[in-house]
Amino acid sequence: MNVRDPFNIRGLNRDPTANWRPKRNTHHDNVNITSTLQNVIRTAAATATAETAAAAAELLRGKASEVLEAGASLLPVTTTTNTNENNSNNITHQGEEGQGAKEDMSSFSIPKNVPSFSNPNRQYEDRLWAAATNKDSKPGNILSGVQDILSGSNSRASLPMYKDKPYMYPPGRGSYGGGGGGSFRPRRKRTLGLLLLVVVGLVWWTGMFSEQQEGAAERLNKGWRWWRQDTSGRSRADWLKRRERVVEAMELSWDAYERYAWGMDEFHPESKTGKQMVPKGLGWIIIDSLDTLMLMNLTSRLSHAREWLAKDLTWEQDEYVNTFETTIRMLGGLLSAHYLSTTFPELAPIADDDPGKPGEDLYLEKAKDLADRLMAAFDSPSGIPYASVNLKEFKGIISHADMGASSTAETTTLQLEFKYLAKLTGEKDFWDKAEKVMQLVDDNGAEAGLVPIFIFATTGKFHGENIRLGSRGDSYYEYLIKQYLQTNKKEPVYQEMWDEALQGVRKHLITYTEPSQFTIIGERPDGLEKELSPKMDHLVCFMPGTIALAATGGVTEKEARGLPTWTEKNEADMQLARELMHTCWGMYKYMATGLAAEITYFNIPKEPLPASAPHKAPAEFDPDPEAEWRKDFDVKPQDSHNLQRPETVESLFYMWRITGEQKYRDWGWEMFKSFMNYTAVEEGGGFTSLSNANIIPPRTRDNMESFWLAETLKYFYLLFSPNDLLPLDKIVFNTEAHPFPRFDMGPLFSTGWKRKPRDAAGKIME
Repeated sequence: MNVRDPFNIRGLNRDPTANWRPKRNTHHDNVNITSTLQNVIRTAAATATAETAAAAAELLRGKASEVLEAGASLLPVTTTTNTNENNSNNITHQGEEGQGAKEDMSSFSIPKNVPSFSNPNRQYEDRLWAAATNKDSKPGNILSGVQDILSGSNSRASLPMYKDKPYMYPPGRGSYGGGGGGSFRPRRKRTLGLLLLVVVGLVWWTGMFSEQQEGAAERLNKGWRWWRQDTSGRSRADWLKRRERVVEAMELSWDAYERYAWGMDEFHPESKTGKQMVPKGLGWIIIDSLDTLMLMNLTSRLSHAREWLAKDLTWEQDEYVNTFETTIRMLGGLLSAHYLSTTFPELAPIADDDPGKPGEDLYLEKAKDLADRLMAAFDSPSGIPYASVNLKEFKGIISHADMGASSTAETTTLQLEFKYLAKLTGEKDFWDKAEKVMQLVDDNGAEAGLVPIFIFATTGKFHGENIRLGSRGDSYYEYLIKQYLQTNKKEPVYQEMWDEALQGVRKHLITYTEPSQFTIIGERPDGLEKELSPKMDHLVCFMPGTIALAATGGVTEKEARGLPTWTEKNEADMQLARELMHTCWGMYKYMATGLAAEITYFNIPKEPLPASAPHKAPAEFDPDPEAEWRKDFDVKPQDSHNLQRPETVESLFYMWRITGEQKYRDWGWEMFKSFMNYTAVEEGGGFTSLSNANIIPPRTRDNMESFWLAETLKYFYLLFSPNDLLPLDKIVFNTEAHPFPRFDMGPLFSTGWKRKPRDAAGKIME
């Protein structure tokens, strides 16, 4: 017997091969949902023995036509059984204010053959999924209709729930009897017995038998309240409760991975399978998630991850790995875990990593072992790192594509990691090799500080003239300003390079769309003198937050304006950051699911407007499908996928922390709800990326990216957290959202190079 469905209700009137997602078009055909019978049966089952409850179910089945309104149908559902609780009954999720602690369900004796409400996984799933929509939600939410069921309304477009859940009428709402379609007159004894079962069940359900137990109805009501919070910023939203929703999404994601693909480098949540990138695995998902688990106080899950690191992880594998990706995710993840566990031991505390314990330096030891192997990438004729490294042989290899050239962004997005490791270990070679790359790139004398996206490891010279801030170019610019901040502003050469590059962006890449005049950063695929392409990768949306970070140094805008170093340039930079943030948010609003495409094109004049041109974009995005602003955006079918990328929420996090403007938090909350609505996987599968985010229901991709856990959910969590959690003037995030501390270089380290002299046009003077 299935403990989630003892009476096999889900099997009634349901095709066993039916898909959980109904066929429908973008006009969202109504699906009538009525589940009164199920609610009554589940209520009775909560307090009856299996035999008595079965008798009650049989009675209600036989009289269903008289109890329910004519034409009412059962709610199609599917079920899932949690197979891996991972000792999580003792988990609490509490931030600085101690919010979000889960209720202890251990004191209750749960009847046989009913859903396990004591399972923490079930609790947070109930809160998250029961509350997955409100009256203003877009049609097409996979959980639409829950509130309608309980309020007795079927007027809105709705879809069946994707899993079996114990929904019931909240106290004081709905009724037990039929709805005007006749009367229900069984024998007196049977009627009284059934009513007694229902009453006792309701009393137990609402927690009157124990002060410790929160009633299911009240629990669901609380869930609806958080989802129905006003996202306009004009009401007092409880951001710590919203942060708890992010924790629950992280738990669902992690537990699905743990259940179906533990130790694997890839996770396919729909097929519930995993795959290794190399035979023994690299810990791609586990290591990338360590600091997120710490920040969210998910102690038992972190313990499981540490156990895997200690027992199963090995870098001694005869395999080639990408230098850049392995550095930012694996090396960065381990270094960040070391930083958080040693600096903030109260976060997900584990005794094994306490000072003097055997596992004290586990993260650092694994990081050092990996870095020693990755250093082989720098052993090229020029010093520009090779694209790949053989971990076992300590050997670098040139790229197999792009005529052997390395990606410029990849070669210049290793510095934060290797510099921090050098500071921790005192091994200067890590510092020198990474820093040398910056000199080699700068010695090419890129015009206006804008670098082509390819560079040869053999010669150290650029390849081609493609200029863009999207893929292969983005994090070069990000790491300029972050290197300056990492060493407490003691290396001004990197600030100088950032300022030069940002000025080049204004001159060559910034323009405005038509007819609505949104600010965009375009591309110059054939060089700065050739045509501007109005193409903007989602990756470019790291720029608003990074510009604001550079302008203020990480303190608030209000505080920065009071400093003697504040200039008109800083003011202009903050305005540019706001405009670009607005455009990136428009990329989300444009899509049917509310989730941005991988690439967006824009409509611009034949002669692109310069950055100095007057412009004013609409402040709000009119939801009308025919709204004027939509003419500015264009998403091509091949670019409509959404990979759960973090860049926009990353910038929202920076913009909220720096400006204090409520709208950035509100936008983040709306974005988070879209992820919950359209990327959730049935049967406890977690969340998936999308192949097409511009149709409802979206086409799924059956893949969970590691940065969904490492970056996207982490930035949501920080966006909804108090500002003193990882303050921006004390830390820097690497490009994979792994936080490192700012530090003083000390006597051992220094900037070992100087820029070549330039003329007024920025060209190197020989």
